[in-house]
Amino acid sequence: MSDPSAELETAPSLQHSSLEAPPATPGGGIRRRSVLATGAGVAAAAALLDGSPAGAQAETAADPGPESVRLSWLEGAPAESPGSTWGVPWGQGRFPEDQQFKLTAEDGAAVPVQTWPLAYWPDGSLKWTGHAVGPAARAEAFTLEAGAPAAPAFAVSVSESRKHFDVSTGVITARIAKSGTDLVKHVKRGDRTLVKAGHLVNITQDEAPDPETGSVSRDRYVSEVEEVVVEQDGPVRAVLKVTGNHRKTQGRNKSWLPFTVRLYFYAGGESFRMVHTFVYDSDGEDAFIAGLGVRFKVALTDELYDRHVRFVGEGHGQLTEAVKGITGLRRDPGAAVRDAQIAGQALPDPATWDQRVTTRLHWIPAWGDYSLAQLNSEGFAIKKRTKEGHGWVPVDQGRRASGFAYVGGPSGGFGFGMKDFWQRHPTGLDIRGAHTDEATVTVWLWSPEAQPMDTRFYHDGLGQDTYPEQLDALEITYEDYEPGFGTPYGVARTSELQFWVTEATPNAERLGAMADVVRAQPQVIAPAEHMSAAGAFGGLFGPVDRSHPVKADVEDTLDFLFEHYRTEQDQRHWYGFWDFGDFMHSKDVDRKVWRYDVGGYAWDNSEISPDQWFWMQYLHTNRSDVFRFAEAMTRKTSEVNVYHIGDWAGLGTRHGVQHWGDSSKQVRVSNANYRRYFYYLTADERTGDLLHALANSEETALVLDTGRKIRSPEDPWNPDRNSVDIGFGTSWAALAAAWLTEWERRGPDWEFCRDKVLGTMETIAAQPHGFAQGSADYDIDTGRYAIEAEPFTERSNLSNSFGRIEICAELIQQIDMPAFEADWLKYSRFYTATRAEQEAEYGGRFGDLFLYSYTRANAFVYQRTGDESQAALAWAKFRGASDAPDYSPRETETVEGTLNTIEWWPNGGTNDMAQWGLAAIEILHLVGDFAPDE
Repeated sequence: MSDPSAELETAPSLQHSSLEAPPATPGGGIRRRSVLATGAGVAAAAALLDGSPAGAQAETAADPGPESVRLSWLEGAPAESPGSTWGVPWGQGRFPEDQQFKLTAEDGAAVPVQTWPLAYWPDGSLKWTGHAVGPAARAEAFTLEAGAPAAPAFAVSVSESRKHFDVSTGVITARIAKSGTDLVKHVKRGDRTLVKAGHLVNITQDEAPDPETGSVSRDRYVSEVEEVVVEQDGPVRAVLKVTGNHRKTQGRNKSWLPFTVRLYFYAGGESFRMVHTFVYDSDGEDAFIAGLGVRFKVALTDELYDRHVRFVGEGHGQLTEAVKGITGLRRDPGAAVRDAQIAGQALPDPATWDQRVTTRLHWIPAWGDYSLAQLNSEGFAIKKRTKEGHGWVPVDQGRRASGFAYVGGPSGGFGFGMKDFWQRHPTGLDIRGAHTDEATVTVWLWSPEAQPMDTRFYHDGLGQDTYPEQLDALEITYEDYEPGFGTPYGVARTSELQFWVTEATPNAERLGAMADVVRAQPQVIAPAEHMSAAGAFGGLFGPVDRSHPVKADVEDTLDFLFEHYRTEQDQRHWYGFWDFGDFMHSKDVDRKVWRYDVGGYAWDNSEISPDQWFWMQYLHTNRSDVFRFAEAMTRKTSEVNVYHIGDWAGLGTRHGVQHWGDSSKQVRVSNANYRRYFYYLTADERTGDLLHALANSEETALVLDTGRKIRSPEDPWNPDRNSVDIGFGTSWAALAAAWLTEWERRGPDWEFCRDKVLGTMETIAAQPHGFAQGSADYDIDTGRYAIEAEPFTERSNLSNSFGRIEICAELIQQIDMPAFEADWLKYSRFYTATRAEQEAEYGGRFGDLFLYSYTRANAFVYQRTGDESQAALAWAKFRGASDAPDYSPRETETVEGTLNTIEWWPNGGTNDMAQWGLAAIEILHLVGDFAPDE
């Protein structure tokens, strides 16, 4: 899969060329690749590596790594926890597929834990396990090891009837409907229904957003449930997956915005979590989202003066109000009464108050409606009114709201909130009708207080009607434009919400802790030392090591580069519904900005693997801020950058001014390499869905010719499923990661994915020049490449920069295929060799970009062979290659006169920093002992 817009350094004329011209056919065209390799090798490998867990029989000769692990919390033991889910890696052969695990707190107490397999090694032993604990597990640290798990005092249970499922945590019981408008019919605490009618709501308008439009009509849509599947049913954790569409409530029976909602319940919990995904099934031209939210009704029975409204703003600051306030009045009901209302406690009998207040309670307005709107990352506003049809009164404003609110009283209430609330603006929290028996609360993922969502392409094409014109424009703006390709149709967004059903109004301290849960779900983690020893993700990382001056300098630079992105994210305000989690590609040193408005230099969209860099940085450091940065990036890049429905499903969009705007659609962006980290560390089911969806994404090669703009007339595109051009670099690396993940997860397509992994490994190695050939014809039905009759060498600057080095290390780690390993190690040696050496060995030269970074492959050669010259070469070129970036001095300067005063660092672009970061982490671990003295 070629890409004419990959990088300016890889010009369109060179993108699909080889240094040794292929022989011409008698008809003058490029010869067809031929001679399919035998399947005997793959058949034998498949027999040896029986992927079925039940058929596990092979013993590993390698050290299987630790047999227990000490776990901790990412941000320290939480004051409030709804439960936590995480993943743990194990070395090959360490545990059989049916191994049970027990969890013990630091004080020796047994902690109930639920365990399930996330991935298997080829021999059938456990590679990754998923684990869950309930709200009661709050020790500072735990030990996980083989053994029988303790049972929870109140196990989560799921029961089914014809029309619904009932989920009980031992504290609350939720009814999940199998059809209709409501996802959650009701939630009970004991015998009392506190919450009901949980559904999705969407407001849409047909007219384009325009503040001066005189008349705009809007339609309301609500969720329509189509299917409910129980994915886990306890004893500690239950997961239900609900799918459907948004359907119009009046007029024409229109349906759009397909959704997937997962509901999570933990044993002993009084809360439940929602992971909400919708797919944007519109081209953005004639339907504009004006509101998108999740709505519940809350039963209220307390007196109006005992009904409490709480909003947690920045930090733990809170708006503390009652529907009918008795503070600040002309007459004082008494200090004890006022204090109780502020504390959220039941007020004493009004007969005990100052009767000048008691006899006049009916004159005090009841404030039934509250609204918090976060319309940008720098400000939120709260307003309230007595009821519909009356004016709003401004309450206060703040900067960055937590995204958590509460309504209820001494007899029970409802806490609700959304993760990344201010970062994903425009958002909102609404309470309506709190003066009635039933309040309506809404978490707005897109607030109707804002202008409607506008996803239309940002320019009119500028006359780029032909491929030559588009390629010429690429030379100036770096944007690969093509009419009709800048569509958002098929992109998606996932949001995370948390809800509590409480027995009374929580105190201020607990409300603050609940807001912290909304901000960041408590996450149990394994340490870097364990993950490295277990060989997770190829074992290419280790813990931080500052034992040598050069190592310390590299560690300092890694820290500086991460802090640079964190600072830039905040001072450039890289926030917003579609944007949060991404950052920019390149800087404009004249304007002192990133090139947000210059074609392909704008949003990065995973170009050159920054996703992988930040996840490896987390694995290396165990830093919580790095984890949260990478988490937000995965949520964004896996959803917004990728098409999930339509002809391009499985493809991602290259970097550009809009996340979906560039016409280059490739698997290198939808890359499974970038998603696997988050999935295995958190066991997140939505990410698992995305990984499964990529398992057969090579089929997109029949739909879209990625080399269409540079294809020779003598080599017309022929979408033949038994002979498609899929390169060994950016495309194969992404596909191999998806196939491996489906295989090791034992997904529905795991057997064919196993065969594709083994088949492509064998047939790449069997090429006359192996990896150096760059590409061959691929047979989608057999999962194998055709073997070239004659050798040639293909130059590519990008082949190693989209996860190929990492996925090859992981394949070699677990699959015994000597020919593949030999070819990869040879290719890795020669990629950073001299041009003369490359010519002598291959008859052609390789790419000349990112050589400083590709030395991490030399470090891997040392790890596999013990060749110390490769270790020395890795350090020498990493520190001193002609293209190695210079990140000194690691100092910023304060720049005034720009829109905002900023801290400016002129060095570095995302391409170089991402590749440098990956190389630094891997070289430190693989050849750290060879660090030079200077």
